[in-house]
Amino acid sequence: MEDEMKQTAKEDLAVTSLKTPIGVLRLAASEDGLVAVVFPGEKKKREFPDTRGSDAARAHLNQAVKALEEYFAGKRTEFGDLTLAPRGTDFQLGVWRALQKIPFGATRSYADIARIIGNPNAVRAVGLANGKNPIPVIVPCHRVIGSDGTLTGFGGGLPTKKWLLTHEGVETPALL
Repeated sequence: MEDEMKQTAKEDLAVTSLKTPIGVLRLAASEDGLVAVVFPGEKKKREFPDTRGSDAARAHLNQAVKALEEYFAGKRTEFGDLTLAPRGTDFQLGVWRALQKIPFGATRSYADIARIIGNPNAVRAVGLANGKNPIPVIVPCHRVIGSDGTLTGFGGGLPTKKWLLTHEGVETPALL
């Protein structure tokens, strides 16, 4: 029964691929909004077969594709007009909302995010929630760096994180 529910949920998604300067991204949307942006290296972790989805799901997907195309073309700096539907715990959702408030071209540390969500001792938990962000780039987890200014782990890989930050005008340290 649970497998049937998962299968039905996947069939309700509208899914597509988008060629970008950081590789081919996979995007998935439900009737509620965008649920996933998947980096090329994540395919084995989060796989979404091509499905058409409902009209509402396709509308959310098309808006996200257009927004990302504009972002990569240097014509968009925020995604507040998109309807997002990430799935996570209340804590994760709170972290992801805080990430959305980091301005284009700016960075914050994990400790900054922990303070912003009102839980300054939750730095590691913030890092874990950041790493589980299902909608990277749009929910800008790439803008979170180490307290010492170093680039830290990223689902799309550190070269991708560096590219995204450089694209936004952030000077970053060289990758070793």
